[in-house]
Amino acid sequence: MGDHWHRRLLEGKAALFAVVTTVCISIGGLVEIVPLFLIEDPAVANIEPYTPLEVAGRDIYVREGCYVCHSQMVRPMRAETLRYGDWSRSAEYAWDRPFQLGSRRIGPDLHRVGGKYSNAWHYEHMLDPRATTPGSVMPPYSWLADNKVDPADVQASVGALASLGTPYPDDIVAKVPDLLAQQGGAIVADLSTAGVTVAPDAEIVAVIAYLQKLGTQRGKAQVASGGAQ
Repeated sequence: MGDHWHRRLLEGKAALFAVVTTVCISIGGLVEIVPLFLIEDPAVANIEPYTPLEVAGRDIYVREGCYVCHSQMVRPMRAETLRYGDWSRSAEYAWDRPFQLGSRRIGPDLHRVGGKYSNAWHYEHMLDPRATTPGSVMPPYSWLADNKVDPADVQASVGALASLGTPYPDDIVAKVPDLLAQQGGAIVADLSTAGVTVAPDAEIVAVIAYLQKLGTQRGKAQVASGGAQ
């Protein structure tokens, strides 16, 4: 029967085959990527940016490599939504720079973890994961209770995000120390009701603030986009 035409014209010519493959992949990528820059999602206007304490927690989350084991993307599949909650909307990532989608799940997806557990649960889980989740392979992060958040670092992060277009008030950078103390104090007060004593500027408090934010703006993204609750 002889060779098929594409074996003779393409597969037999490595350079030409590489060029054609690159062109096809590029077209497919452009078709998916270009609309993201040209089409404005009305839901984005309803999504609130991270507070300074949540920014600090997110920076620590990235620093500790949490994204290596935890994804933040619930796919629209029954097995995913039954375990993790409603599927993720693109608008929810509007102010994530960079995204924390992750690449695999050694631990559970965290995009809907906000409000699922108490502040005290997160505190105990980070100090000793097996105390709250028997059989967990997550290592303890006890140093987060001792390390302190540096307001100057957080101010730099918030300033950088503002320069990239995150809709913060003009005077947000100057208010960062006060906002850190305010939200940190509220979390510490809640932890104290569970018998937990920790400083409001401890890194673990910032991480708790960040985790409790994840997924809490789902309704805003759905309503503005016309999705069902």
